[in-house]
Amino acid sequence: MDDFQVFVKPVGASCNLACTYCYYLDKSELSADSGLHRMTDDLLEMYIIQHIQASAEPTIFFSWHGGEPTLAGLDYFRRITEIQKKHLPANRIVLNGIQTNGTLLNEGWCQFLKKEHFIVGISIDGPEEFHSVNRVRSDGKSGFDGVVSGYQLLKSYEIPCEILCVVNSFNVNFPLEVYRFFKTLNSEFITFLPLVEKQISSGKVVSERTVPAKAFGEFLCAIFDEWKTADIGTVKIQIFEEALRKAFGTEHSLCIFKPVCGRVPVVERNGDFYSCDHFVNPAHYIGNIRQRSLSEMLESPQQKSFGQAKLDTLPDYCHQCEVREMCNGACPKDRFISTPEGEPGLNYLCEGYKLFFNHCNPFVEEVAEAWKSESQAPLQPLP
Repeated sequence: MDDFQVFVKPVGASCNLACTYCYYLDKSELSADSGLHRMTDDLLEMYIIQHIQASAEPTIFFSWHGGEPTLAGLDYFRRITEIQKKHLPANRIVLNGIQTNGTLLNEGWCQFLKKEHFIVGISIDGPEEFHSVNRVRSDGKSGFDGVVSGYQLLKSYEIPCEILCVVNSFNVNFPLEVYRFFKTLNSEFITFLPLVEKQISSGKVVSERTVPAKAFGEFLCAIFDEWKTADIGTVKIQIFEEALRKAFGTEHSLCIFKPVCGRVPVVERNGDFYSCDHFVNPAHYIGNIRQRSLSEMLESPQQKSFGQAKLDTLPDYCHQCEVREMCNGACPKDRFISTPEGEPGLNYLCEGYKLFFNHCNPFVEEVAEAWKSESQAPLQPLP
């Protein structure tokens, strides 16, 4: 089976924070009961076995998400790695990733994460005045100090760590302040996630928190210019890495920029399988791993149709776009505005993506030309 990545929710939507823009908090309604409940041990083992069986690559990658997955507890994650080792075939490797808000991390967690070679994604939206606008505890107070402490602890243990920054209508106005703050944290990996909240009843297309499309493009351009001048080779920024794939003729690794999606489903704590983290709803429920295997649901007609719809519904405006191969219409969840000709299905962030990809394209072409020249150069004799 080709590459896939499952977002596993061992505690469902449970979280110790109450971030105002969180799109998953309301998914607690999927469960008939309330409070913190973990995926049961028997179901956890069933999932891990099915995931290993579905994986064809030498390295088998698990992604633990939430909610806040560390709420499951350190002992629970120790069981996860024990089960993985129990069922791991010879000559295969397991790699785990965990997405966390960082506030519950301590020495014990970091010792475990280091020992078991976890990769950690941690959510930080910039300096405190930007981070605390939306990322707050349930009592409304900021958790910034706890997040930074958790991040610094991860760095002290030399655990591979990626900062995930949600770009919203406030911090988008301060691109270099945000980026330079991350550099003071010695961040090596950064992902910028645009906040898009479609409105249903307010009369406005998007919420006040939503990042303006053009401003998001300008945000990326400003950071790109500084990165290109000072930080190539020391800081990796996901969207820049994706743009540079064009230079080397390689396929996108990020689902939102692939022509077809559907390879990043969700498995909830009760075993329910949904098409995507942004489509956890009855219309995109595929089945439960107790009744249908992970492999079967990944390859099911429903899941294939979900992924193919991204390409099939791409507007003509996008087909004719000069940066289509860098964008491919981006994430389907954001394709709810109309093209200048009135065709539906254009991505809300189109203006921003188009601005950024056109801005960075000359550099991408320079890299492509340099790489082509280097790869075609004759081998020099050894001295």
